[in-house]
Amino acid sequence: MRLRRARIGVVIAAAAFSFLAALLVLAAWRDDHLINSDKGVTSAEVLSAGTLRSAVIFVTPDGETHNPKTGVLYPTKLTVGERINVEYRRSDPDLVRVAGRDARVAIIPALSVIVVSWTIAIPVLWFLGSPPTRWLGALRARARTRLRP
Repeated sequence: MRLRRARIGVVIAAAAFSFLAALLVLAAWRDDHLINSDKGVTSAEVLSAGTLRSAVIFVTPDGETHNPKTGVLYPTKLTVGERINVEYRRSDPDLVRVAGRDARVAIIPALSVIVVSWTIAIPVLWFLGSPPTRWLGALRARARTRLRP
């Protein structure tokens, strides 16, 4: 019973990581869609740079200065003090991304999370006594019983 629960927990954890990674790509695509539907373009200065979050400051054509609290989308390879072009949503200038970058940059990290999750989960499941050949046999058996009239 404990092994069965452990196997279920491993599958749930790997599936959850996979789901969250896919959700991340969908959220990035949604943000891009929102920006593209009401796009403004301007120059910005990078205030802080990191791999996960970078802060920028920019001025919109109406003269307002913006420093989005959540930073800029797709912040990799930025340096402090650098001047970059950004694209933002005119109706919500806190939604801003580095010009020329889009959700495609989120695909490889998301796929990496999925691959690593299952690369860890499958050997753990095997160790817990549930080899893939057993899964396939069980799936085939279930399919055969469902197909019978």
